[in-house]
Amino acid sequence: MTRFPAQLSAALFGMAILVAPFAARGDDVPDALSVEWQGQKPCEKVFEDAQIRIARCTFPPGSKHVRHSHPAYISYVLSGGKAEVQDEKGTRQVEARTGSYADVPPVPWHELTNVGDTTLQYLVVERKYQPVSGACGDPRAQPWMRWRVPRGGSAIRFAACSRAS
Repeated sequence: MTRFPAQLSAALFGMAILVAPFAARGDDVPDALSVEWQGQKPCEKVFEDAQIRIARCTFPPGSKHVRHSHPAYISYVLSGGKAEVQDEKGTRQVEARTGSYADVPPVPWHELTNVGDTTLQYLVVERKYQPVSGACGDPRAQPWMRWRVPRGGSAIRFAACSRAS
């Protein structure tokens, strides 16, 4: 009889582990300027009005921008380097090149870690009129994210939402 509660506890723990990654949605996840890492906020507000918010985000080597969300935004790389990005699609390493920029649809959640040896710095322009709730089902959301690399580079397009959504 004592094995049943132990088996039930193990089953409930296993279910919690499987469900936990799906529990966080844009409504539950803090915005980019609200989160801290080691007692410091990596992003500082530069400007805000009813339509947009502009922030400068700085990530020394090894630092992390913990799980946060964004409305649609443009990200301009002020100082590049290597980063690891984690989101609903998994974990991947990216090379952020100084002077490149991305036009990004609403992001329900993601996390960024500076895995390089240089300080990463971005200028982020959030479009408040394209909120997280519009990530895939709202016609105002942009279905593609485009990275543009200056000086002869080419534009790269990444699907942000499934075309079926």
